[in-house]
Amino acid sequence: MNDVADDPKAAWQKWHERRVASVSAPYGPLALTGTFWLADHPEGRIPAVPGHWRPTGDGVALTASAEDGLGLDGEPFAGEAVLAEDGGAPAHSRVTAPADVRIAVIRREGEWAVRVYDPASAARQAFAGIEATPYDPDFVLPGRFRPYGEQRTARVENADGRTRGLHLGGELSFVHRGREHTLQVAVDARDGSLWAVIGDATGGDSSYRFRFLRPGVPSPEDGSITVDLNRALLPPCAFADHFICPFPPPGNTLPFEVAAGERRLKDALAPRI
Repeated sequence: MNDVADDPKAAWQKWHERRVASVSAPYGPLALTGTFWLADHPEGRIPAVPGHWRPTGDGVALTASAEDGLGLDGEPFAGEAVLAEDGGAPAHSRVTAPADVRIAVIRREGEWAVRVYDPASAARQAFAGIEATPYDPDFVLPGRFRPYGEQRTARVENADGRTRGLHLGGELSFVHRGREHTLQVAVDARDGSLWAVIGDATGGDSSYRFRFLRPGVPSPEDGSITVDLNRALLPPCAFADHFICPFPPPGNTLPFEVAAGERRLKDALAPRI
């Protein structure tokens, strides 16, 4: 079994290595140093962020002078521009600032904010890896997805203390040690893949307080799908306090220990669990 595709343990190890490389990339989640909601800065000035920022009906209006040192679409910027939400990775955000800093525009439930990514962030410099449990075949479980007739929205608390809507598309059920469990899951409109926010009996103890699970795309015929808890993910807010990750919706805290997957950060700067 030299082929990684035929060796689940080797495939998990490759997945883990890719995750470590992704989160520690120059503009990965460890680089986020601030999320600034424009509603909290009605005067348009954000501490440590050059320029003047204000929401408009279509986006965010940025006004800057040459002295601000901002760039837009790879060119020095001075004047005014209206920015839409950045839909891609932070590394490709339109606005740049001195010292390789990138500024991304985001929108959540009609509220606009800017995020600052600094490759020299303290969290990125101190990163020592992700504590993850080695692959365990007992946490690979057959599951079944049952879509709702229409999308539902659950109001859940987010890591920043605000309550927001979490869109849910169906239920994912699986059996662990003879007992069936059901999770409410979101469905990615782009490819039909599932996404769940889950808690378990290790949360806040030997694992971060909650985690994400992305099991993939269910079978279009019968909804069958493999639930591999070995690939439980740390949410972005485990890497930087400035993310607004949703907490698990009602019913998504499993009553058993998911002693598998990513557990917490190894470095001392990790947010408290």
